[in-house]
Amino acid sequence: MNERIYLDHNATAPVRPEARSALMEALDTTGNGSSVHGEGRAARAVMDLARARVGALVEGDAGGVVFTSGGTEANALALTPDYRRGEEPIALDVLITSAVEHPAVLRGHRFSAERVEVLPVDARGRLRLEALDEALARHHAAGHRALVSLMLANNETGVIQPVAEAAQRAHAHGALMHTDAVQAAGRMPASMVALGVDLMSVSAHKIGGAPGAGALVIADPDLRPAPLLAGGGQERGRRGGTENVPAIAAFGAAAMSARDSLESEQIRIAALRARLESALRCEFPELVLLVGDVDRLPNTSCLSLPGVPAETMVIALDLAGLAVSAGSACSSGKVAASHVLAAMGVPERIARSAFRLSFGWSSGEEDAHRALGAFRRVMPGLLRRRAA
Repeated sequence: MNERIYLDHNATAPVRPEARSALMEALDTTGNGSSVHGEGRAARAVMDLARARVGALVEGDAGGVVFTSGGTEANALALTPDYRRGEEPIALDVLITSAVEHPAVLRGHRFSAERVEVLPVDARGRLRLEALDEALARHHAAGHRALVSLMLANNETGVIQPVAEAAQRAHAHGALMHTDAVQAAGRMPASMVALGVDLMSVSAHKIGGAPGAGALVIADPDLRPAPLLAGGGQERGRRGGTENVPAIAAFGAAAMSARDSLESEQIRIAALRARLESALRCEFPELVLLVGDVDRLPNTSCLSLPGVPAETMVIALDLAGLAVSAGSACSSGKVAASHVLAAMGVPERIARSAFRLSFGWSSGEEDAHRALGAFRRVMPGLLRRRAA
């Protein structure tokens, strides 16, 4: 297994050494963070450090970091029509989102179906801002207050969305702004201040933390979504249930490592991706590179070999020792074409053949070189099959 090549960081990243060490150390911290005795205070200190580190990763207030079980729960917590600011209730009438969001947003929200508006994207997968302008103006005129949710970067294509521009428009109409930054945080600048968002969802395992931890980061700690899980008052009453201290500790360590190396890693990983894409397109012109001409995450390539089903490509590469994926790992097993590519208007023959490569912190030159070797081994057979 050590000889395999792992290019599926968008599904989950290998655990960073710093995160592994933090997790193992936290396993020796016996106390419950809600307890007042010494052991409880020690557990609380571990979480407080992680809270500060996660907040720093996205330039958010540590007091606004609400730990969850992952990105899906963070999105579900944020996407509710019921909020409070201090003691003042805030009722939101409509959720406005885009057609390329993760299923955790499109299906994980707490709005009734008739109170959700899904906006179109252009051929590159970016939200049509004129559609957002029209929707916001229409709902504002009707006396509705909106919650806008727009992902920062797409999990399948890596395309970066105009979140800052959307936030300006949302706030001009009195709306709240949420971004799902699960794929973006730790891979590109994801400053809540620069983006101007009210809420941001992040996840540990995408950046080399342990699975089982995520966070909703709230710009104003006094802004409180209605709890998804009621319980004993953990997370300042915003998320019930005893916190997963080891996973949270690992999350904090991974967040600090990702933040400290962000600038250099963006450059390094983008160079790896560029070299592999260039070599693949040169040797195999039959491959289609999707959205190569738009701002995207530095680690992500979305490719297609039209006429060869994506699952066939993924299995062939897997047998050759290369791990890639078809679409979202959270939708594994699906046969239908990606809803993201369908929303972009990608022809079905191309969309059904689309697969994703995603580099990350553990990727090196040798991974890119050996990944090319895996393609060289499988492509001749796939091309013969396509021609048959």
